Amino acid sequence: MAKVLGTLRLHWKKSTFGACLLGWSGQWLYEKHCDNLLRRAACQEAQAFGNQLIPPTEPLKKATVFLNPAACKGKAGNLFEKNAAPILHLSGLDVTVVKTDYEGQAKKLLELMESTDLIIIAGGDGTVQEVITGLLRRADEAAFSKIPIGFIPIGKTCTLSHTLYPECTNQVQHITNATLAILKGETVPLDVLQIKGEKEQPVFAVSGLRWGSYRDAAAKVSQYWYLGPLKTKAAHLFSTFKEWPQKHQAALKYVGPTERPPEELEETTRPPLYVRLYRRLRSYWSPAKDFSQEVAPEEWEELEVSTIELSIATRNRQLDLKRTEDCMDICIGAENISKGQFVHTGSQKMDDPLMCPEGSQCIQASRCILQLPEGTEGSFGIDNEEYEAMPVEVKLLPRKLRFFCDPKMREQMLQAAVQ
Repeated sequence: MAKVLGTLRLHWKKSTFGACLLGWSGQWLYEKHCDNLLRRAACQEAQAFGNQLIPPTEPLKKATVFLNPAACKGKAGNLFEKNAAPILHLSGLDVTVVKTDYEGQAKKLLELMESTDLIIIAGGDGTVQEVITGLLRRADEAAFSKIPIGFIPIGKTCTLSHTLYPECTNQVQHITNATLAILKGETVPLDVLQIKGEKEQPVFAVSGLRWGSYRDAAAKVSQYWYLGPLKTKAAHLFSTFKEWPQKHQAALKYVGPTERPPEELEETTRPPLYVRLYRRLRSYWSPAKDFSQEVAPEEWEELEVSTIELSIATRNRQLDLKRTEDCMDICIGAENISKGQFVHTGSQKMDDPLMCPEGSQCIQASRCILQLPEGTEGSFGIDNEEYEAMPVEVKLLPRKLRFFCDPKMREQMLQAAVQ
């Protein structure tokens, strides 16, 4: 024992390094073991769904998965195969996995997709934006938009997961919880923004649109990777050296919120024969009268905008299932701020890109038209995807799509609405 202690004392640097390496290896193995336990528990829960009996005449539910293997720096494919795929297959679903090879492919694939019972998106914000854009561009989008959509967050940025699932620091648990939420069947309606340029086909978003200096600086943060935790502040600080103050000029026209119509209850079963006969006779003897009323013209408001950043966002982040009005939030940032405020607010917007800082003008609207001056350069950020800046019309499509969510999150939304 004395000889061992003497050796350790003589080679204390090597001993310290070895002890640190051994401790790190033990911690890594323990975390891997915990992840395997989480996967096993999730598979056992999924097996319970797969063991449920179905009538012989009822076909298996078809689930079409759109997987972006390039998401999460190329790790998305492995994350899906290890954490989500076993759960889906054990649940008894007829799963078809469609892997995208390049940007924009999901939009084209959605145009050719045949009927399916579930659509599952495995990726990040960019994959979600591509899938819903391809879905809502279809000629039969009215029927396909009723298909429930599941979201498995395996991308670099997954804004929608904050609404649908509880916060979780463990990536494996977050993915397995999202996959199990699809099997449990609880859904919530989400608003969609239709963003249409003068010539291009419309683009659809579930989060929002950003245009301005904060977005431009955030897009360059990865260039300063060598600064570690200071890269965010450095990107915003260096952007102030090129041009200051950074102002963006535009003309904005908008229409105020619209009253939310009551939801129509769909009949899940066919009515009895006598009910159908009664309805047919009633419609024959008492045809519906045409009460043509003059529709009041929309009242457009006009506003000249000079701001450091403008954002147009849905209310999906703070979802209210009992709201009485349908609207989107337009946030016009302050025109004059200090460089210190710009760096501080820009760092905050990295965590919540669509936050509305103090001193901003907030407008609620159902439609808006954003006119940019000729020769305007720069880019929009639409659901964290980059698009060329141009004059656009943004229209709110309230409760357009239904996404699967964790039952606990849905219960919290209903309780918050009652309070």
